[in-house]
Amino acid sequence: MNVLSTLLLVALIFVPLERLLARRPQPIFRQGWLSDIICWLVNGYVFTLCLGLLLIGVTMASSWLVPIWVREAVTSQPYWIQIVEVVVIADIGVYFAHRMCHTVPWLWRFHAIHHSTEELDWLSTARVHPLDQFVTRGCALLPVLALGFSEIAIGAYGLLYTWQAFFIHSNVRVNFGPLRWLVVSPEFHHWHHSSDREARDRNFAAQLPLLDFLFGTLYMPRGDRAPSAFGLDQPIPSSYPAQLLYPFQSAPEERPLNTELSSAP
Repeated sequence: MNVLSTLLLVALIFVPLERLLARRPQPIFRQGWLSDIICWLVNGYVFTLCLGLLLIGVTMASSWLVPIWVREAVTSQPYWIQIVEVVVIADIGVYFAHRMCHTVPWLWRFHAIHHSTEELDWLSTARVHPLDQFVTRGCALLPVLALGFSEIAIGAYGLLYTWQAFFIHSNVRVNFGPLRWLVVSPEFHHWHHSSDREARDRNFAAQLPLLDFLFGTLYMPRGDRAPSAFGLDQPIPSSYPAQLLYPFQSAPEERPLNTELSSAP
């Protein structure tokens, strides 16, 4: 399935879902929707090309990076075990890459594009600078490619990651109950995008909240509280070409980061 077909399929699922289970009232064609579609289409093809180059490079280097017996042991496992392992390993990579994007000022300039949306929904997933996307996804995929996990396991992870990314950004009110501590939910990720000061720079994991708990960056308030607003303190261009150039311009005013990172109840 190509990039455009995926976008159309996701829209057919999430547009009605957000009408039925909306957490906040907001229009389908909210501000910046066209730029986000362009971003999804262009970045999709760019990332596919970069992933191909990454795969070639890792394949060539893996023979001396990872012993052959390790790669053979990995590929000999049942697919379901490989998929679980890929999810865990890849999400550890995502966690640290994502946290680094919030703490290293130069990387934050790229990642700020994703946080600029003030009306969070499924399409907000697409608002990512291609270099930001490459850093995060590269840190997730490098170890699993080097270890020699099967194409089936990595492909299953890719599908899970993509669909979960759309879901956790979507404007839906879904109660995960106790599972919200095991699987990243819209509630969990909406707090990550919140402009509320106490929630800033928290909830970095893409799939496993346990990582944020272990590393002291979990923020999940008790009760039915929800973020009051999304977005940044600094202005971000709305057009896709301007967003591409934004990180390379004179240093913007940096968003204050939380200096005390500890788990919340």
